[in-house]
Amino acid sequence: MKSITIAVIAFALVIAFNTMIFTLDEADQAIIVQFGEPIGDLIDEPGLKVKLPWQQVRFFDKRLLVWDGGVTQIPTLGREFILVDTTARWRISQPLQFLQSVRDEQGARSRLDDIIDSVVRDMVSSTELEEIIRSQDWDVDIEDLEDPAMADRDDVDLRQRPKLGRELLEQEILARARRLMPELGIELADVRVKRVNYIDSVRRQVENRMIAERQSIAERFRAEGQGRAQEILGEMERELRTIRSEAARTAEEIRGTADAEATRIYGQAFGSDPEFYAFFRTLETYRGLGANSTLMLRSDSDFFRYLENVQVR
Repeated sequence: MKSITIAVIAFALVIAFNTMIFTLDEADQAIIVQFGEPIGDLIDEPGLKVKLPWQQVRFFDKRLLVWDGGVTQIPTLGREFILVDTTARWRISQPLQFLQSVRDEQGARSRLDDIIDSVVRDMVSSTELEEIIRSQDWDVDIEDLEDPAMADRDDVDLRQRPKLGRELLEQEILARARRLMPELGIELADVRVKRVNYIDSVRRQVENRMIAERQSIAERFRAEGQGRAQEILGEMERELRTIRSEAARTAEEIRGTADAEATRIYGQAFGSDPEFYAFFRTLETYRGLGANSTLMLRSDSDFFRYLENVQVR
């Protein structure tokens, strides 16, 4: 019976010991809570720690934590409705204040939803879309644009730098949100705008406008191409007419030179022996007559002049 009592006492001591000892990890910090109220100082040194069996330990992460807000539809200062997706990094800087204000990470994320979303909505609704999209140090080289006419758009001035820009906008959101963090025991490290997009109806309008602009650019290129093609064809036709004219003039000059040379040769031949030349030309004419050719000639024709003197043998 005595041995059973000792075993029970030993078992109770083991259970009590297990409930009194806890381990604190390097990434955690802890506060001991007794009957719902925190007692003692913050425990932030890692290792084995001791508490009373009826006390509880609340652990809090030392590391940076990530908050992701929901995608929110917000109108800009120019009344363009956009979808804004933000994220933030935060840590628990004052665990006791954190425990008393939001109790745990789930409660902290709920408060961050309210605070950061509210600040983002206020900032975006009082800022032009161009200031949200562009960076302050973003210079646009008009000469490098595919379409230089984009520089003359009415809705965006690409030549003017943004007064605020995405980076300064995020810094202002962070500064405003940080003012409400100390009472929660939270340190807000940074806030970033992950994504900005138009709502579906506006996005379709923007896409249609982009398509219309691309089609306009394509039509202009086609018109310029057709104009250049007509110019090239005109130049080719003009050069072709010039070549043909030069060739015709050269051919006429060659023919004229040949005719002159032939006339000169004929003149020399006729001048050397006119009678023989006349006889030769008459023979050439005789040779051109066919076997069944019939000529109607006068008796005093030159064709008979040589035939009359022919003696038939």
